[in-house]
Amino acid sequence: MSHDTDKLIRQLSLVAFLMAERRPLTARDVKGSVEGYSEMSDEAFARRFYSDRAELHALGVPLHSQRDEFTGEELYTLRSEQYFLPPLELSDDELAALQTCFYLLEGKFAYAEPLRLALQNLALGRPGFAPAPTRTAVRVEVSDPDYSAEIPGRLGKLEAAISKQRTIRFSYWSIARDDVAERSLNPYALISDNGVWYVVGHDLDRQDERTFRVSRMRSDIRFATRRERDFRIPAGFDVERYRGRPAWQIGEIAGEACIEVGGDTAWWVERVYGRRGHVEDGVFTTPYATLGPLAAWVLRQDGRALPLEPEQLRAEVSRSLDAIQATHEGDPAEPAAEKELDLTDAPAERPASPVAPERFAVLQALLAYLLMRCGDDKQAIIDAEDLVQRFTIPRESLEEHLSLLNLVNFGGGCYAVYAELQGDKVRVDKELFGDTFRSPPRLTPLEARAIRLALEFVGPMIAADAHTPLERVRRKLEETFGEFELAQTPSPSGGNEEEQLIATITDGIRQRRLIELEYQKEGDEAPSARIVEPYELERRLPHWYVHTWDRTSGGERSFRLDRMRSASLTADTFDGRQQFEPRGLRDARPARIWYSPTVARWRVERGDARPLVDGAAVSETAVGSTDWLVGEIFSYRGEAVVLEPGDLRARIAERAGELAGELERPAITT
Repeated sequence: MSHDTDKLIRQLSLVAFLMAERRPLTARDVKGSVEGYSEMSDEAFARRFYSDRAELHALGVPLHSQRDEFTGEELYTLRSEQYFLPPLELSDDELAALQTCFYLLEGKFAYAEPLRLALQNLALGRPGFAPAPTRTAVRVEVSDPDYSAEIPGRLGKLEAAISKQRTIRFSYWSIARDDVAERSLNPYALISDNGVWYVVGHDLDRQDERTFRVSRMRSDIRFATRRERDFRIPAGFDVERYRGRPAWQIGEIAGEACIEVGGDTAWWVERVYGRRGHVEDGVFTTPYATLGPLAAWVLRQDGRALPLEPEQLRAEVSRSLDAIQATHEGDPAEPAAEKELDLTDAPAERPASPVAPERFAVLQALLAYLLMRCGDDKQAIIDAEDLVQRFTIPRESLEEHLSLLNLVNFGGGCYAVYAELQGDKVRVDKELFGDTFRSPPRLTPLEARAIRLALEFVGPMIAADAHTPLERVRRKLEETFGEFELAQTPSPSGGNEEEQLIATITDGIRQRRLIELEYQKEGDEAPSARIVEPYELERRLPHWYVHTWDRTSGGERSFRLDRMRSASLTADTFDGRQQFEPRGLRDARPARIWYSPTVARWRVERGDARPLVDGAAVSETAVGSTDWLVGEIFSYRGEAVVLEPGDLRARIAERAGELAGELERPAITT
């Protein structure tokens, strides 16, 4: 057998032995009775037993130890009631909604497999649980702009390094300096922030806590040493500090800015940025680390936000408006030629698997399922394909998995199950201790993390389908996560407003009822009332959108939920429009935009711009709204220029002049 196989048998047998004995046991008891330890020397046993205990703790197995006050020996216990899931009070609607969540994310979610296993455990033995997605699932699309073929494989390696607390090395592209360098990192946590994956940890080269964007890694992720563990995550580490930061708060806080926002904009600023500042009497006060990104945000608001202080912020906004106006007056300069891509320098793509659940967890869940199928009988016959599909086990590996379970013992030759593959069937015989493992085990940290991330991606949809506030579903689930800490996984964000909006919209989609929206789009001074036919929801990270037919304007429109002040069902119903497939931006105009070398790399990274030989970039962009384009160009502070069409260039120049005039009025002293 392989080293990993031997280890799995030892660990599963150790769990079985400790639960069967139900009394404190010494290391000598373990060595003499548990499969895999008895043939070892004392030195090898001490090393392997310590390593196995550490891995079991990392997997969420609540193995306890305490020192005997008389003998001084360490005593080990594992009570079965702490090992298995406690009674879970999820309603059928709530569980079905979680299953919908899996169908929404499958194929686009790196943590799909541990999520599948977690749901398998949560649903084990529940009668009437429907495996099919709910009706809403077919009306929701999820897209992740940062997702690529390499991301799942990298996340899998990073998960392993975080759980084992191993130092890693990798080549990293620093986009600001445009260079690639080898980095060494003690990884503490993974976060998905605004649709982008980051790893947070202690950078050994800079001797500081840093974040690294996973998509900018340019090599395999490698363990730096052969040790079992390289570091410990600091007790005071809090991953929440790194999530949801606006661009102007990345780095050491340098001061506080005050920005005047109109009454009809203040509600949106408070909703979106309330955790990173506050709005009072029409003034948004927010800490900042750097003023450039804050000036970009002010400019994007297209006059709905005016800087008050510090004076440096006003000066940067004024300078940017002058630059924008100057670059959009007259005829544009002809951009350089496009750069020919050198494909020989591109990293070779490797097929990447999604983040895989730990094999130990798969075997735990498989054992519980086999015994559950036996029920009170001594044996059961199960379709092999059912196990292959349910646990995502390759068909050629199924027999090996079953053989491993056959070797798990409780000491003294007592086993839990004997399972044998016979053609396309699996024959299961329940052994003496079979009923001990009949319940589903607690979720591992990875499974718990998968659920938390799923709630982050599509949680409000779950709440809408479950007819239950998301916080209640989340709380019930987290009670099952075990005794380990989830400090390295941020709590799902999102507020009640988002959940209520999605619940209203999904009801409108199901019942074919018109919805009245109060919506403030970019460039508008105040919200407008719309009557719409809702057809489809989309989770395009980091935002939610609803695609509709807008009866107020008489055309197809897509609305971003964070800009909805309210949404309410009307009493009127509508018939679906035949052959109407909402697409968004159907009537958009093309615009050609040039980006300076200062910002070009970021646009090329997004995949919507082509590099030029002088380091600049150019893109063709679909423009559905002139107001949106004005805010978009303004946010680049003079580093982005519309080349064509001419009327849009003229509008941007005109608007920059208008805002420069408004900025000249004296600042209000706060």
